[in-house]
Amino acid sequence: MTVRTIAIPKDKLVQLGLQNPRNIHYQSSPEELVQDCLRRKEGVLSDTGALVIRTGEFTGRSPKDRYIIKDEITTDTIHWNDFNQPMQEKYFTIVLASITGYLNRQTDLWVRDAQVCADPRHRLNIRVITETPAINLFSYNMFLRPTEEELESFQPDWQILSAPNLRLDPTVCDTRSPNAVVISFRHKMILLAGTGYTGETKKAVFTILNYLLPKEKNILSMHCSANRGSSGDTAIFFGLSGTGKTTLSADPDRKLIGDDEHGWTDDNVFNFEGGCYAKCINLKEEKEPDIYHAIRPGALVENVKFYPGTDQINFEDGSITENTRVSYPLSYIGNSLEPSVGDVPKNIFFLTCDAYGVLPPISRLTPGQAMYQFISGYTAKVAGTETGITEPKPTFSACFGAPFLPLHPGDYAAILGKKMKEHGVKVWMINTGWTGGPYLKGSRMKLAYTRAMVTAALEGKLDNVEYETHTVFGVSMPKTCPGVPAGLLNPRNAWPDQKAYDQMAGNLAGWFLNNFKKYEAGVTPEVLAAAPMPGK
Repeated sequence: MTVRTIAIPKDKLVQLGLQNPRNIHYQSSPEELVQDCLRRKEGVLSDTGALVIRTGEFTGRSPKDRYIIKDEITTDTIHWNDFNQPMQEKYFTIVLASITGYLNRQTDLWVRDAQVCADPRHRLNIRVITETPAINLFSYNMFLRPTEEELESFQPDWQILSAPNLRLDPTVCDTRSPNAVVISFRHKMILLAGTGYTGETKKAVFTILNYLLPKEKNILSMHCSANRGSSGDTAIFFGLSGTGKTTLSADPDRKLIGDDEHGWTDDNVFNFEGGCYAKCINLKEEKEPDIYHAIRPGALVENVKFYPGTDQINFEDGSITENTRVSYPLSYIGNSLEPSVGDVPKNIFFLTCDAYGVLPPISRLTPGQAMYQFISGYTAKVAGTETGITEPKPTFSACFGAPFLPLHPGDYAAILGKKMKEHGVKVWMINTGWTGGPYLKGSRMKLAYTRAMVTAALEGKLDNVEYETHTVFGVSMPKTCPGVPAGLLNPRNAWPDQKAYDQMAGNLAGWFLNNFKKYEAGVTPEVLAAAPMPGK
């Protein structure tokens, strides 16, 4: 067992209330962390050498258990809602004392100094202190890794204290349950207790960046993937789970900038992270070769099962959770861009899986429409994607990442609209869902057609074709697209019963309008004018 006790001054931990734990594992290598997990019986190896763990009670985020301290910084700036729940500062002190007291009772602590934001002008130093080597390995995989020279003078801008096995007392800590994520912008600290789901760590960091970058630097923070073409052009892909964001951005002819979280400055797009956190339910080599081959030594796989009597992962087994995940460094992807920074985007794609067969397979949006669709963040969940879903269900997540947005969605949309106009960015909406009818009646859009549409947009082949306007949503639909049957491009024409289409389009428009009511007071007239018109 390797224990580095001198690389981090212990007085820095004492300042947090950590009274000189006996063993401090500082900047352990992935190999050391894997061995620590195996020694503590907190994980096993798969046949490819990846570490496989269970995250316990929580196999996903618990958004109703996240709190932001309401103080002089946040009172008038946070968009308080079901995701941004206020907590009084006195309870932050209690939760902090509970976590530090718990960590003080542990024989070992793992400390990781890391960074976020690939653009060095906006880099943030973070220190993660946790009771488990697995969360330390996750932090190594997902965040940027400082050089030895940088570590010599490293000073954390933010600190994360993680105690996944601690159960808080809700009556004392003013929490909903024994688990919580607590963020304090004044103390520059993130406290995590009672959850072993590693994704809470990265999403908490994403949340603070979603506040700091737009508020302090006018940088648009984005829940998206991004890639760069051979000519240097950057493309951005927004989309909720199941819309094809990872699949469509993983293009062998384009370099991957990142698959989840980015910032857009006046002169570039940069990845926040140093790794990928990919879903691996139903993972197949032929469909997602990059992810499949990234599951190797150093990768951390969560909540999967093995084929009986083997150490081979059964990716189709979702009995623990459908949200099976793997984290790995970005360098595990062969065509990743290093450093993960690209130019200002030329094309933006909003991906939606419309299970009602209403939205066009591809359409071009005006700035107002782009801001409206961005704030709406629409997709539809279908049977099999989530427990209890037996028929299509419309889902709206503002800016394609509502749980991570501390500010009003209109603030992010305003920055998006401004940047779109300044740089002449083209924005496209792509429907990867159904055509010719709704779920169970129509058919799912072929991936080959979707790829052809994305490629045509990236290559400028849709710049000079003829367009027509969708009667309800007002977006512009190309009449022709290379590699795609013309009969699919106007969704109304693809339905055998066009009156049934009109009725369904009206229904979807009504759901959009009802969802948008809560944002109307925080957006401009240009955005409001882009709303669908169900009566048409």
